[in-house]
Amino acid sequence: MSLLPEQTFSMQGYNLHVTKTEKYKTNAIVFKMKAPLSKETATMRALLPHVLQSSSTAYPTTTLLRSYLDDLYGAVLSVDLAKKGNSHIITFFMEIANEKFLSDQAPLLRKGMEFLREIILNPLLEGGGFDSATVEKEKRTLKQRIQSTFDDKMRYSSFRLIEEMFKGEPYALNVNGRIEDVDAISPESLYDYYRTVLAEDEMDIYIVGDVEEEAVKGIAGELFHFDKREAKSPANAPLARKGEPKVIKEAQDVKQGKLNIGYRTNILYGDSDYNALQVFNGIFGGFSHSKLFINVREKASLAYYAASRLESHKGLMLVMSGIDLKNFDQAVGIIKEQMEAMKKGDFSDEELEQTKAVIVNQLLETIDTNRGLVEVLYHNVAAGKHVPFDNWIKGMQEATRDDIIAVGEKIELDTIYFLTGKEAANNG
Repeated sequence: MSLLPEQTFSMQGYNLHVTKTEKYKTNAIVFKMKAPLSKETATMRALLPHVLQSSSTAYPTTTLLRSYLDDLYGAVLSVDLAKKGNSHIITFFMEIANEKFLSDQAPLLRKGMEFLREIILNPLLEGGGFDSATVEKEKRTLKQRIQSTFDDKMRYSSFRLIEEMFKGEPYALNVNGRIEDVDAISPESLYDYYRTVLAEDEMDIYIVGDVEEEAVKGIAGELFHFDKREAKSPANAPLARKGEPKVIKEAQDVKQGKLNIGYRTNILYGDSDYNALQVFNGIFGGFSHSKLFINVREKASLAYYAASRLESHKGLMLVMSGIDLKNFDQAVGIIKEQMEAMKKGDFSDEELEQTKAVIVNQLLETIDTNRGLVEVLYHNVAAGKHVPFDNWIKGMQEATRDDIIAVGEKIELDTIYFLTGKEAANNG
């Protein structure tokens, strides 16, 4: 019995994924739209879902819309944007009570799907475009979201590292687009783009809960049908090597330095050694028992935080740390030492087993929520590869010391980015 029994149906213009499970008291309806990341469309794409979730033809104000959600036993609607590899993904997430647990046997799943259809396919229009007041309000909010990346120095330094690693490539873009592109968006141009999205995006609908597959398929087929389309998503490829590692230092008015280091792993989600890479990252910097945490933060007291994470659809390992401005050379030295230790297999069997246990635990915790479960399943769509979840867990549990050393041979330092203070920059 699979941990995640997913059934996929090919529908008109989209794929429907149904996971029948009694694990959750609610049902989730998740609509995902995927298109290639592009400088020309990124800002409009970031604005679009927020405009759509603000109002619709049947619910012309946000108040009316939210009031209807309350009537559906406190249903929840939210939108999200993500970059996965070379794709820009819009998510509409709806969580609704399962009528099996209510005295009122109203067909809530159908009502939820009808509501999501209303939000996505019947927007509030004015003239030849979206409602102008909604667009203006959401444009102001989008500017704040983009600005917040610059105000939060931890997020800013992570963004700047990616920007430097991927200069001139779409992946360098902020997921919310560019602040200088917001003002030029009109209700008409956004509506034109919306029509392109409906005609061309790769679309997937996920239904998770105690549901009947055939009944769900029937409702989805009745409510959602789009033109046939070819998947346009560009294949994900590891970052190409660009000569010697770059060192970028940027001075701002900050008291604590942000040191971010980018490595190319040359391994993508779904590759045969991807599971071993996850274990490698876990021992190196993924958890509180990892080498970075213990050696950079605890023993040397060089960092306020030190951790690493993977960008699995782009083949990256990213190290993030907060350090005193004067400790740049020492911190870089110790982080490089930890990477060399990993490559030599300088870690104990205990570290290996503990890391595997923590990763598996983390994955199981992720699928404890219906939203997390959909994100795990969607990795396959984003990567264009089918990796059953059970194989993912099994592959990790079976990763050997030699597998992890072999992964280390593929990892290459690409860019060191340091956000430092103005005084330190002047003195240095």
